[in-house]
This record gives sequence, structure tokens and C-alpha cells, in this order.
Amino acid sequence: MCFSATASFGSGVILSVIGFVSLKKIQHKSELMFASIPLIFGLQQIAEGMLWISLPNPDLLNMQIITSYIFLIVAQVIWPIWIPVSILLLEQRSKRNNLQKYFVGFGILVASYLAYSLLTYTVEAKIIGHHIAYIQGYPDTFRNYVVVLYALSAVASPFFSHIKRVWILGVIFSVSFIITAIFYKYAILSVWCFFSTIISIFVYFIISENSKFEKQKSSACLINQY
Repeated sequence: MCFSATASFGSGVILSVIGFVSLKKIQHKSELMFASIPLIFGLQQIAEGMLWISLPNPDLLNMQIITSYIFLIVAQVIWPIWIPVSILLLEQRSKRNNLQKYFVGFGILVASYLAYSLLTYTVEAKIIGHHIAYIQGYPDTFRNYVVVLYALSAVASPFFSHIKRVWILGVIFSVSFIITAIFYKYAILSVWCFFSTIISIFVYFIISENSKFEKQKSSACLINQY
């Protein structure tokens, strides 16, 4: 998390537990990616906890580089694709399904550009106050396009899902991003992940609700057979 190594490791453990519990609730393989969201958040927080430890210690430069890139790869490459694809797999209605494919396309575009930028330009993590700031030497030319495509893929896609309560994730993504952008612009990536626990709890409830619905539907089918 954005405040300290202890907070990051603690958050990572909690998120991992939520992730494992969510995975136990799935009824279909199509729910696997969505239920895995808390686990990936947990990995991201544990990586940042290790980064907190390595940043003040010059002898741990390799750990600093590795954990910085793990965090950024998850934030900038994995999430823009994972979120819309996980929602697409949950969808059953063809019209909504087709719409989610556009969000997946936007995610692939922005993730490809950000992956290229991570490999090409300088990246540095610094502790500023009680937060970690990720200083990236990406060119400003496409910055606005990147922000829009990222928002469409990772933030907007939940709003267009027909799955019950998934739209709430879009609200959490949007509100948390606005708050972070206003008050913590210099450490936006790190602070934004502060909200990952709230997001993960809603992921668990959505999977649980979906699991109950599927069990009820299966029971109804068995009753109809008799």
C-alpha cells in the first residue's frame, strides 16, 4: 500500500486471502479471471512492500528494480487488459458482449504502448513523504490518448456490464482515481492502489452472488426434470 512496507504487506496478505476465497466460489471457468482480481492486487501490494524495504538500501538495488517493474507491469500492462477481458468472459448477452470487446481492444492498445514505454524509457521509484512516486520518462506526445484509453478499458468497462453490481466497481474506480488525481498526483499509481481492498471485497460479493444464482438455477433445472 502507499503508506509503508507494513501496510503494503498487510494489505497483500488480506487481498490474497480474499482472492483465494473468491476463487473457491467460482462455478465456471469463465469466472476465473474476475475472481483472481484480488490475488493480483495482493501480488502488487507485496511487490510494493518489498520496494519500500529496498528503496532506502543501496545494496538492494536489484530488488528495487525488479519490484518497481512488477508493480508497474501490473498497474499499466495487466490491468487494462485483465479487467475488460474478465468482464467479457462473465457476459452472456451478445450485445453487451460485443461492446466489451471494444474495451478489450482499447486495453490491448494502451497496454502495448505502456509495455513498450516501460522497456524503452527510464523508470525510477522514490519515497516522497509517506508515499512511493513512480517517475517515468515517457514522452508527453501520447499522454492524453493513453489516459483516455486506460480509462475506457479499466474504468469504463464495468459500467457497461449486465452482471449484477459490476457497475459499482466502475464507480469505485472512477471516484478513487479522481480523489487520487486531485490530492496525490505525484504518487497516483501507488495511492490509487489504496482502494484495492474495497474493490476486492466487491469482487468477492459479486462472485458469491453469481455462485448463489447458478446454484439456484441448477436446482430449478433438476426440479423441472422431475
